[in-house]
Order: sequence, then structure tokens, then C-alpha cells
Amino acid sequence: MIKARSRQKLVEEIEKQFPLTPEVKEAFLSIDREAFVPREFQHLAYKLDALPIAASQWISSPLTVAKMTQHLEASGVESVLEIGCGSGYQAAILSKLARRVFTIERIDELLKGAKLRFKELELNNIFPRFDDGQRGWKQYAPYDRILFSATAKEVPQVLFDQLKDDGILIAPIEQAPGYHIITRFHKKNGNITSEALESAKFVPILDGTQK
Repeated sequence: MIKARSRQKLVEEIEKQFPLTPEVKEAFLSIDREAFVPREFQHLAYKLDALPIAASQWISSPLTVAKMTQHLEASGVESVLEIGCGSGYQAAILSKLARRVFTIERIDELLKGAKLRFKELELNNIFPRFDDGQRGWKQYAPYDRILFSATAKEVPQVLFDQLKDDGILIAPIEQAPGYHIITRFHKKNGNITSEALESAKFVPILDGTQK
């Protein structure tokens, strides 16, 4: 009951700034954020704060996760590809909306932790991979939706190639140092259009993998 009240309070705090669809709201109510936060920060798990995790990385603010999730329009879709698994919290939220979530992480330590959380929470429709996410995951392409959980200067063409026609890709795009804009890309008849949504703060996407 305590965790349920904490999740409800978190949703209420999010909705003071960003109204949620019923589907996204239910996803947030079903996932305990504290499971994805280091023990020393669990008392802050249901605040609207980004928090440090392993490998000098961060778990995004729940408000940011909510915005990215809702802008992705993933409810009821067959497959989502996430670039940058991190703690696994974003993938967990998406797993309550999409049939299958494929998530890639370049830092082995983070991926191992996320895998354990997915197993403990019985999130059996999440499929993690250790790799450089900028290459995508061709084996299961094309995807209905693709989400970047890190800032890129531009989206690699290979990821647009792995997006279904009529699909949506969401990425925070760096416009200037420290200035990131959540951008929604649509693929229609093979053509890509984009729309800037709002500013946000993310860690940068990096090349290669880290054992």
C-alpha cells in the first residue's frame, strides 16, 4: 500500500505539469521507480528529480520519462526499440504499453543491473542487448516506435531504416551545448519529417561499448 500511494503521488506531481493519457498514467502506476534507483537515493525515488546511478550515469526525471513516453504514442503497438537502457525504468514503463520492448545499452554494468530488475519484476516482454545502440537492432526490425534515452546531435540513418513506415521516433537532439530539444520524427512513404516538441536535459549518447 505504501508503494501504491507513492506511485499515485508521483503521477499527481507529474500531472501538475504534464497531463497524462489514461494508458501512460496506468503504466506509471504499475512500476515502482525505487526498484531502479540506487539504495542511497531510494527516499527520493518518487520525486521529480533525475538521480545518479552506476557508471556515472543518471536515471531521468519521471517527468521527462512521462513526456518521452507520451510523445512516443506507444500504447498498443507491436514493438518499440529503446536506445540507452540505463537503469531500465523507461523500458519498464514502455513494457506496459507495447507488446515487446527491445532495449540496447552500451555500458555492460548498467545492462546487467537492468536485466536483474526486469527479471525480479517479471517484465518478460523486455529484450535487452549489450551493444552500441546507434547501430540499432536489425534482427527484429522494423519497429513501430524508436526512442532515444540519450541526446544525439543527429539520428543515424540506420535507425530510420529500422523504423516502420508510419512509425515514430523520439530523440532529444542537441541544438547547442547543453541545449536539447525533444524531437518527434515521423516516417511516411519512406520520407522523414520532424517536429520540435520541448526542451529537456539528457546525458549524451556515446560511441562504442564499455565493459
